[in-house]
Amino acid sequence: MQLSHLLTRPAFFAAAAALLLPSCSGYRLGSSKPARMENVRTIAVPTFRNLTLEPRSAVLVTNNVVRQFQLDGTYQIADAQSADALLRGTIRSFTRRQLRSARNNNLRTRELELVMDVDFALEQSHTGNLLAKGTVKGATSVFLDPNFQLSERQALDDASRKMAEELVSRLSEGWGSAEFPLAAPRSTAPGSPSKILPAALR
Repeated sequence: MQLSHLLTRPAFFAAAAALLLPSCSGYRLGSSKPARMENVRTIAVPTFRNLTLEPRSAVLVTNNVVRQFQLDGTYQIADAQSADALLRGTIRSFTRRQLRSARNNNLRTRELELVMDVDFALEQSHTGNLLAKGTVKGATSVFLDPNFQLSERQALDDASRKMAEELVSRLSEGWGSAEFPLAAPRSTAPGSPSKILPAALR
């Protein structure tokens, strides 16, 4: 039988596809977890502690963290009795800074920046071994309207969502941890750019 007749047969293409598919079986989609989190599939997230004077912020921040875990999909949310790991969080501070004042009154804020700091610790549920810890930030800016409380609430929600994104990213991919630092240390090898550039430009 000629090769040209063989190539036209559907069976030939099916066999070729069967040979090629196994070579792709080692690839997978999704985040690559840090090595220390390899055996963690489910995480429990109790309500965060609130060390600030901001009322009702603990529930809002915790809900945004849980929602971000669900959006990311690397870990499943479970109760404390059945989860592989337990995430404890503490809202440490809220910092406000004036970005823009009113045109005729420098003491009246028109645009406000809100920064929140949250400490976290992730530990194994049954052994208590520490898997990860650190501090994450969330920052946002908001234009203040006559309803000051509503503007503040919106800023708090936005800042906590950004904080949750950083926290979940750190646990699912390791960014910002010792394994994946946010910035590489400056090279001190002879001939490196830090040695060549003038001191004012380093």
